[in-house]
Amino acid sequence: MKIICSREALLREVSIAQEVVSSRNSLSVLSNVLLTARRGALVIQATDLKVGFETSIPVEVVTEGTATAFCDKLLNIVRSLPEGDVEIEQVDAAMLRVRPTKGKIDFQLRCIPSDKYPEIQKAAEKLYFDFPQKDFIEMVSRTLFAVSDDETRYFMNGIFVEKRDDSLVMVATDGRRLSYIARKVPVPMDNMKGVILPPKILTIVRKLASGEGNLSLALTDKSVFVRLGERSLSSSLIEGQFPDYRRVIPDSQKHYALVDREAFEDALKRVSLLVEQKSRKIVFRVNDGLLTISSKESELGLASEEVSCDYAGPDLTFAVNCLYLIEPLREMDCERVRLEFSDINKALTLKPQPEEGYLNIVMPMQLD
Repeated sequence: MKIICSREALLREVSIAQEVVSSRNSLSVLSNVLLTARRGALVIQATDLKVGFETSIPVEVVTEGTATAFCDKLLNIVRSLPEGDVEIEQVDAAMLRVRPTKGKIDFQLRCIPSDKYPEIQKAAEKLYFDFPQKDFIEMVSRTLFAVSDDETRYFMNGIFVEKRDDSLVMVATDGRRLSYIARKVPVPMDNMKGVILPPKILTIVRKLASGEGNLSLALTDKSVFVRLGERSLSSSLIEGQFPDYRRVIPDSQKHYALVDREAFEDALKRVSLLVEQKSRKIVFRVNDGLLTISSKESELGLASEEVSCDYAGPDLTFAVNCLYLIEPLREMDCERVRLEFSDINKALTLKPQPEEGYLNIVMPMQLD
């Protein structure tokens, strides 16, 4: 194999591949990318056996062929080269030469035989359907932070996706909070069953998506596939039974407070500077026209702030993890938010105003 290609194009795609490959063992073929030169293009593939990535860039193919390269080192080499074209040549089965077309720089990178590289799974063309990038990015961003990192409850280590009526629903929970969003989008899969998508592929897709136009999605019993232009991603689904989120979302709650989103978020951030880092507990009190947020007194000190709100109900005090409010507020772009609650021992619901099919459920902490 021998090719000449743009340094910038190669650097961009190998950077994405590096996010996919396994970094646990530099000698493993899973830490390598597969490079295939054919018909005026270089196809780049990467996988960790769960997530797969494939893309292609236009190149000058001097000699067709296939080789592997240790992704991290290839990325650092290409990044170190001056601007201009890069020549990649397979010297033999165990060595790949990388050098600029101009200058006296020369790298020889050892590689693993390409026949040992695992095959990346693909979906049948008929399974793909288009989905607006803007909606997909929004839905992922508004749920991803609530995914559980508790590996003993692996079925909550991803975002649950299902079709309900004419909407697509995404839900994430760690058992102490829940994030839910529904969007009316054209999903032609009438028999679509609920699946759990792993965070890794969603994080990469969110990073790659421009927010304009559509991306293409395909789902099978065990895998999800995403296409963005010349780039294709695939991932195994998380197996298991996701909790019944509908039982967690209250049908109605007795009281609510309306508060300016930006003022509420800023106050939470300021007060959180003096919370205990292990519990992140803040206390807030609602009474007529006022929301008071405070930290628990500790060796660090004490912080409190008052924010005006629209509220006409009993004087109530709650304790919550401040991060569980800050993270969803950060993803909202509305002027006001609505806090709904019944009593101090039951879940709080945080919604943007006007309501747009998005809500967060937060379980209170013990007051002490």
